[in-house]
Amino acid sequence: MNLPLPSSTTTLAAFQQPKLTRPFFHVIRSVSSRPGRRKSGSHESSSSSEAEELVSLVMRNFSDKKPLVTTLDKYVKLVRTEHCFLLFEQLGKTDNWLQCLEVFRWMQKQRWYIADNGVYSKLISVMGKKGQIRMAMWLFSEMRNSGCRPDTSVYNAVISAHLHSRDKSKALTKAMGYFEKMKGMERCSPSIVTYNILLRAFAQAKNVEQVDSLLKDLDESVVTPDIFTFNGLIDAYGKNGMIKEMEHVLSRMKSNQLKPDIITFNILIDSYGKKQEFQKMEQVFRSLLQSKEKPTIPTFNSMITNYGKARLREKAELVLEKMVDLGCRPSYITYECLIMMYGHCDSVSKARELFDRVMESEKEKKVSTLNSMLEAYCMNGLSIEAHVLFESIHSSKAFPIHYSTYKLLYKAYTKADTKDLVQKLLSCMDKDGIIPNKKFFLDALGAFGSAPTNQKAVGDNKGLSKHRGRK
Repeated sequence: MNLPLPSSTTTLAAFQQPKLTRPFFHVIRSVSSRPGRRKSGSHESSSSSEAEELVSLVMRNFSDKKPLVTTLDKYVKLVRTEHCFLLFEQLGKTDNWLQCLEVFRWMQKQRWYIADNGVYSKLISVMGKKGQIRMAMWLFSEMRNSGCRPDTSVYNAVISAHLHSRDKSKALTKAMGYFEKMKGMERCSPSIVTYNILLRAFAQAKNVEQVDSLLKDLDESVVTPDIFTFNGLIDAYGKNGMIKEMEHVLSRMKSNQLKPDIITFNILIDSYGKKQEFQKMEQVFRSLLQSKEKPTIPTFNSMITNYGKARLREKAELVLEKMVDLGCRPSYITYECLIMMYGHCDSVSKARELFDRVMESEKEKKVSTLNSMLEAYCMNGLSIEAHVLFESIHSSKAFPIHYSTYKLLYKAYTKADTKDLVQKLLSCMDKDGIIPNKKFFLDALGAFGSAPTNQKAVGDNKGLSKHRGRK
């Protein structure tokens, strides 16, 4: 199936119905608030599941008082390289990147350990994602000292690590330096993964000239572009709102005889939706329905969100009906998108009705759902209603309350100049042991930090954290 470039005159027949044919809340009454789990029947899935369970057990059984190495020693007969790889990922996600080095040192002491490029690549990647560039480069040096010869995967990890640094211009220069070095090394010739990493990075930096130069280099090499090449570029340009460049990549993708997958469709739908080019968005959705691919939950969530921001309530509701008709069960994120959509469309009562349904359900409650309802109230100038709901949830503990909840409300209350609510909120934070520091106030007031009133607010309130320390 060839995905045509959207035109400005095409509309989606599926969304041309004038009204819903059944009550809106009937559509969402019996659907799940979470996506279904994938069934795993293969031996490989079973082995993977067992490895994940062991890693979860290890993660649960270590703390400040009980070192991770002690827990690993307890399961020494079971833990192998694949478990350590999973541990690196989990520790990286929880900001315990230093623990990754402890696991690595523990690995090196085991009889089964063999110095391997894969282990170093994984660790360099984890350190890069956490912004620990010096540590990543130390591992790169350590790898060579251990007798391992760098290969393409290691250099790809090093390039990715540099691209996570704050100085993007310097990072891109270093990345290109490694890229040119790789070309002259037999074991380290750039792979399609190398090109994909660099192409996406330069597209994110809006450097179209360098992207075109890399694509030309790719065409002249023995490496063949894949679906990830084009999806990465389409996504980067789309997120930057560079629609013309995005469409040019789509045309190039077609000329390479590559069919769009569901990721391609979802990126295009979201990119057009954010620019409120809804006719093009709808044409892409129609092309998706006519293809072998099937819409996913993010497909519909994106459309609901973007229609909502444009205050097109009926279109957003029709998306939900279409979603259910196609057998795609809404997730909790779908409900959050709907709540925010109603907030944008001045239908706060509908948002609250939906929120109450979620609260009454037996499904797991997410702090993001609560934040969505509070934000819907606040964007409509209903700060008092937001605080009443917050106090009710805080008292009943029906939903978890997070640092982000307090930041959201503080920003809204300050913007609305409701000083009494600000003080109540700060008092509540104090009781809960939530310590607001200077960063909390600056982040919350980022949009209006230059206003004299808000500068005073920071000065008035930062005393709360002065005697308690910082979070």
